[in-house]
Amino acid sequence: MDQSTRAGLVAEIINLLTQGQAHATFEEATAGLTPELWNRQVPQVPYTIWQLVEHVRIAQEDILAFSLDARHPSPPWPEGYWPAKTATANEATWQATLHQIRQDQQRFIDLLQNPATDLLAPLPHGTGQTVLREALLIADHAAYHTGEIVLVRRLLHAWK
Repeated sequence: MDQSTRAGLVAEIINLLTQGQAHATFEEATAGLTPELWNRQVPQVPYTIWQLVEHVRIAQEDILAFSLDARHPSPPWPEGYWPAKTATANEATWQATLHQIRQDQQRFIDLLQNPATDLLAPLPHGTGQTVLREALLIADHAAYHTGEIVLVRRLLHAWK
């Protein structure tokens, strides 16, 4: 892939990771909430907004670590990717989680922007995964759960 094509592809992936396009961004979906709202259980919904946000953090962190380190042990599936069903967060925990999500997203963007990163080469320690595939997985996963956060906010009458 020539440098111009690579630069254009990386720009599009970064846009996918950071912009909403046709839907709300993760930042918009999580903005303006209080502990009472992010910890509130909605009937017939198996998780709170806090638990969804923490799940996004855990999964993104795992994907990043897997992409960078062949020795990274992924959490057990599925229980290791979700907080406890009774888990709640205070303001400090909420802010730390959002900060970690932003920080890990930036670390993945740095990986994408590194000219030494071959976006299409299978990761030597994987089963066919590439950095491109992992970037798309992060974007797809975050978009899916962002939609769920918006839906829970609607059910809580806390969405625009």
